Amino acid sequence: MFLVHRYLFFVMWLGWLVYWELAASNVKATVRRESVRSRLAHVIPLLLAFILLGARRVPLPYFNERFLPLAEWPFWLGAIMAAAGLLFAIWARGYLGGNWSGTVTLKQGHELVTRGPYAMVRHPIYTGLLLALAGSAVARAELRGILAVVLALWGLWRKLRLEERWMREQFGETYEAYSRRVAALIPLVL
Repeated sequence: MFLVHRYLFFVMWLGWLVYWELAASNVKATVRRESVRSRLAHVIPLLLAFILLGARRVPLPYFNERFLPLAEWPFWLGAIMAAAGLLFAIWARGYLGGNWSGTVTLKQGHELVTRGPYAMVRHPIYTGLLLALAGSAVARAELRGILAVVLALWGLWRKLRLEERWMREQFGETYEAYSRRVAALIPLVL
């Protein structure tokens, strides 16, 4: 059981990352891309979130305190949440096809995708990543996990707002109608 506890999340996140990199090679040409400064504004909070969750300990002792008991159930609940989130993000990435990019971009012949997971939320990759990070935080069960999820939400929300603006510019009323019909991150809520 020790090996499972030690490596399960690493293997899940690594598998997701490998898929993400392989899938990134088959995308459309970019016609508009966010600036480096803009990209750093959401990448840095995400990196800090991953560091907080991945490090064995953090130098601020308070953040190493537990918010859930030391038991098996937080680990397995977190593992289920993380796996579900990563699979949801992969499903969404598949629906985007050649329109996908790690940065905020507009692609040549960019299409507005509204089917599959995009019929549930406008940003299902972010929904999946936030669920996976929340699952990782539950499994770790330390206060730094909560901070990590808050940082990730902040970074992804900033990125989401930029993407929303670009989609409204590109697709006009079609995107407005879509955004009135479908929540941004949490179905029927947000």
